[in-house]
Amino acid sequence: MSLHSGYKGPGDCPAIIPVFPLPGALLLPRGQMPLNIFEPRYLAMVEDALRTERIIGMIQPDAEGGGPPMAPRLYKVGCAGRITQYAETGDGRLLISLTGIARFRIESELAGATAYRRCQVSYDDFSTDFEPRAGEEAVDREGVLKALRDFVEVNDLKVDWGGIEEAPNEALVNALCMMSPFGVREKQAMLEAVDLKTRAEVLIAVTEMELVRGNGSEPTLQ
Repeated sequence: MSLHSGYKGPGDCPAIIPVFPLPGALLLPRGQMPLNIFEPRYLAMVEDALRTERIIGMIQPDAEGGGPPMAPRLYKVGCAGRITQYAETGDGRLLISLTGIARFRIESELAGATAYRRCQVSYDDFSTDFEPRAGEEAVDREGVLKALRDFVEVNDLKVDWGGIEEAPNEALVNALCMMSPFGVREKQAMLEAVDLKTRAEVLIAVTEMELVRGNGSEPTLQ
């Protein structure tokens, strides 16, 4: 299912959206994120979204920002996605897929009314997100591929090199960022990168730092 053709600029997206706080979950424009929804408040969120514009904002909680466990403070920047796939399971869960539209900045959080969280947001700082493949020519593709090769070799991973070689720069960089095994701060830095070129540079830098660190974890790229 393709994105609604009306999302051509910041003014086309709703200013008030439900938000789904999820650490380590990075959605980027035109990226695909599968989600398994089972908590009652998020089941209600999805059902309400399906009745309206099908938009949900993915955002990370800020672990150092404080707040109660059920409502931690959020980073200020997230990414809005539209529900483009939806299925019910026999045990009450919902399986959905979000397709990223554009990043947003939280202006305020709305109180009450729903069990899930809703925010008033602005997309004005991220107008280029509405332009597919914007800035691709500036990406250091070879640098991205080298970092990936080194990471794959060190961690003994298997990847689809054919698909990677064929992917345009935007799809390559955003997919690698979304699937990367790095932490919340690193994911947030990738999300908030000013443009695709900078996001690629952050990805390369984080990957190189991880290789230097040489920790004993076993990250996976799917």
